[in-house]
Amino acid sequence: MKSRSVRRLQGAAMAATLAAGVTFLAAPFTALAARADFRVCNGTQSLVGVAIGYRAEAGWTTEGWWRIPATTCKSIIEGPLSSRYYYLYAEDADGKGRWAGPVNLCIAENEFKIVGVKDCFKRGYQKMGFREYDTGEQASWMVQLTEAPHSDATGAQ
Repeated sequence: MKSRSVRRLQGAAMAATLAAGVTFLAAPFTALAARADFRVCNGTQSLVGVAIGYRAEAGWTTEGWWRIPATTCKSIIEGPLSSRYYYLYAEDADGKGRWAGPVNLCIAENEFKIVGVKDCFKRGYQKMGFREYDTGEQASWMVQLTEAPHSDATGAQ
């Protein structure tokens, strides 16, 4: 599946503000076991752009952007998963939410597939924090992107 571009959010101040108010939920994807894949569900009311990172034969790879409309799901990797660890970064098109983590990987503003995680800036890319998912070597996995309760200051549950 080809990825599509999504508008990039800019500015460190905006990033700090966006980190609050959103959350990640992940679980083995067993409800629809007949279809093996890495699936992302957008439980928000906004369009969300998603990038994924994983280890491939060619080395660490990041790809993006998948556009996932509000309250829908999309398979980011189709077929049985070949890695145990996957890394996810997402942001909404309204500039209200960001789902990130501590693992720095390279991204680009428009559609991309990047091999390697070093020298992002020197190679003309941006660096962004991705969240790690240990799939436990399951054939399928699902991540649910949701808006966090306003009382959750960290944005994670």
